[in-house]
Amino acid sequence: MRQSVRACFRGRGYAYAERAEDVAERYGIPRIARLASNENPRPPSPLAVQAAMDALREANRYPDERMSALTAALRRYHGEGFRFVTGAGMDGVIETVLRAVVEPGEEVVITTPTFSFYGLAATAHGARVREIRRNPDFSVDLEGFIAASRNARLAFLCTPNNPTGNSTTPDLIRAILDETETLLFLDNAYVDFSDLDYRPLMQEYDHLIIGRTMSKVFSLAGLRVGYAFVPPWFEEYYLRAATPFALNSVSAAAAIGALSDVGHVAATRDHVRLWRERFSREIPYPVSPSDANFVLVDVAPRTADEMMRILASRGVLVRSCTSFPGLGDHYIRVSIGEDWENECFLQAIRGT
Repeated sequence: MRQSVRACFRGRGYAYAERAEDVAERYGIPRIARLASNENPRPPSPLAVQAAMDALREANRYPDERMSALTAALRRYHGEGFRFVTGAGMDGVIETVLRAVVEPGEEVVITTPTFSFYGLAATAHGARVREIRRNPDFSVDLEGFIAASRNARLAFLCTPNNPTGNSTTPDLIRAILDETETLLFLDNAYVDFSDLDYRPLMQEYDHLIIGRTMSKVFSLAGLRVGYAFVPPWFEEYYLRAATPFALNSVSAAAAIGALSDVGHVAATRDHVRLWRERFSREIPYPVSPSDANFVLVDVAPRTADEMMRILASRGVLVRSCTSFPGLGDHYIRVSIGEDWENECFLQAIRGT
């Protein structure tokens, strides 16, 4: 029966980081520094935890399909002039946008290297994926991206970019939007760790969607809460295309609680910026400039897989970037973790 599986799912799917439990068992190390998945090492805000616990008492009921309470909280946080949609993680938002706008055979543009799920999801929806290689410094090939986008149904651009960490400035995004009418999905999963603000662009363009997540600065990765700023015309079509009740009520309640804890967000940003600077200064390999909660490290002449194994044997789990198309085999991505995890990593990589 294997022949009944679609061709796009017969090859390799999304590449997950190795599990810390497996590394601990393999090397007999009781505590592993988990620096592979760009998670926030801080637990969720107590306000988020309490809100989730309260919501469990009504988990016998389906959630509000429009997530009205959560979108109201997002407007309080970001400003009343915005419209929001939600999903089960930003992945869920991405899939719903694809479902709403892309017909089989139509073209979707992405830059590489970048988050691989754009291409995987687009292919799964029957789209033709066109990859535009980034420049050697990982900046966007602006001319190539604009030219390709003109003939596409949808384009994806991640800033700060995963896994490279660099940003495309709002002025360059504006240049892209000025030169094409194609719907642009701007992935801002890591923007909270930068000094950049793309939100004003939503007031200027009606072919822009900005995706965000509660997984990073808000510490809710395990609850899978994604959302997006959308132009007013798109909201009703997104809701029609969305999987019914995709975002559960407990996760939504936790997100509302998290949005009200500005101290948690500020402390997380301060921690990331402190350690990002230390990583850039103290890692004994070239480190790419980053606006995110991770850094990209060129470990040549070693390969990424080799370095990942060495560090794992020393109790540190990082991400080999060999699964990111167009990046090569000598980069690792290192998330910023707890103080002890970061110190453990610096000690482990010295002398490799």
